[in-house]
Amino acid sequence: MSDKIKFEIEYVIQSSPQLLYQYLVTPSGLSEWFADNVNSRGEKYIFIWDGAEEEAKLLKRKSDEFVRFSWVEGDEGTYFEMKIIVDEITKDVSLFITDFAEEDEVDEAKMLWENQVSDLKQVLGSK
Repeated sequence: MSDKIKFEIEYVIQSSPQLLYQYLVTPSGLSEWFADNVNSRGEKYIFIWDGAEEEAKLLKRKSDEFVRFSWVEGDEGTYFEMKIIVDEITKDVSLFITDFAEEDEVDEAKMLWENQVSDLKQVLGSK
């Protein structure tokens, strides 16, 4: 089992869950904010940043609700998940991220997500 620490962060996103989900699960959507390019074949996703490739496996997904990936080269038992939560009263849409990082890299990982989600909000036209 991994010695990485699980962390969770939440972002309010002004988008419909259906539209947001397309940016979390499709290669074209993920290419717009998460990586420079994304290719997929079945459950295998290849994320490309600055020419370097990282392979992930799609573990679970539920339409308009969440997607969970595991890095092929990552520690066993770790994953990253992007969950869409809609507040029943206000109807506000939130993106809830669950990820794992080494203890001394959690702040850096959160900052990376902050930057990625900022790009996502820009693509969606959200504030």
